Amino acid sequence: MGIQKKKIAVLVSGGGSNLQSLIDQQENSFFEGEIVLVVSNNKNAYGLIRAQENEIAAIHVSKKDYPTNELYDQKLLELFLEYKIDLIVLAGYLRYVTPLLIEKYPNKIINIHPSLLPSFGGYGFYGLNVHQAVYEKGAKVSGASVHFVDEGKDTGPIILQKAIDLDQNWQPEQIQTEVLKIEHQLLPLAVKYFCADRLVVENHRVIILED
Repeated sequence: MGIQKKKIAVLVSGGGSNLQSLIDQQENSFFEGEIVLVVSNNKNAYGLIRAQENEIAAIHVSKKDYPTNELYDQKLLELFLEYKIDLIVLAGYLRYVTPLLIEKYPNKIINIHPSLLPSFGGYGFYGLNVHQAVYEKGAKVSGASVHFVDEGKDTGPIILQKAIDLDQNWQPEQIQTEVLKIEHQLLPLAVKYFCADRLVVENHRVIILED
């Protein structure tokens, strides 16, 4: 008898290419988990369409209906309990996660970030903003990080990172394109490790147990 499949919720705000990478790897049986819920704060997020096309529950939760962060996350919590969620994945989700969710799901919420944290993380560092800052600083390397979510912004324990050398002629949009390829590798791998119970957090450091 194999490992019990973990039930996964993915939160998106936009196109959902990282969600698609998870769906593709799920179909390849890369990890022992099942995406059962996709939630977006943006009713026009293409990520919701990706979910629907793959017969995954796709729900838009509007800020108009839940105007404070606490009320919004209370609604998310209700959904997570209803769907018996084990792992929450933030895949281009542009909302602050409140302590309400973090306390209910300690080290069970992971985020993908398009830089080598702790560099180019924190308030305002999302989307193309990150790559614009990397470009303006003349950084020679960049990459992506997957980390557990804590109460800070991009400050939680780092699970995985991968770096790439930057071509000096790349503009921010090209950096974004190349880093996104790394994101699509790292996020499914982090989910694989989580679903196999191979991630242990000690003193703010993530230990990946041997298979």
